[in-house]
Amino acid sequence: MEKKARDTYKPMVISGLTLDPVTNSPIVILKEVNGEQTLPIWIGLLEATAIASEMEGIKFSRPMTHDLLKNLMEMMKAEVLKVEVCDLKDNTYYALIHFRHGEKEMAIDARPSDALALSLRVKAPIFVSEEVIKNSSRIDLKAEPEDKSEKGKKWLEILENLKPEDFGKYKM
Repeated sequence: MEKKARDTYKPMVISGLTLDPVTNSPIVILKEVNGEQTLPIWIGLLEATAIASEMEGIKFSRPMTHDLLKNLMEMMKAEVLKVEVCDLKDNTYYALIHFRHGEKEMAIDARPSDALALSLRVKAPIFVSEEVIKNSSRIDLKAEPEDKSEKGKKWLEILENLKPEDFGKYKM
């Protein structure tokens, strides 16, 4: 995913998580650091769990995928500099994770939910393209959830019924 040269980016933070009342899909809400603009991003159930657990300080006995990535990057002495939500096409958001390894700075394409979950773990700043914020008002809110299979419905039911106190019950 190429960053457009003319784009300007606004610093944002994760303000919270909610459920879309129509599709029951999780939504992560980004809020402008020094302003009032917000950006809702529809994400997957597992990614919402990864974000929520980090926001709530819930630690598991085994590392989750984003923890594993953080640990690998630390071992390889790579530093996440920032994450950017940089594009919006066909109701799909795109993100970049910018990192430094030695003297070399690089960026890698990522789903926004994964980039946000990682940013929470490494305390990296979040930026969103002003163009994405502007175009987000045109999202088709009638979109259906991606996974309509029985397995997807079962996961949705399980995750919708989870309470914070449930996280301590299950061994990973």
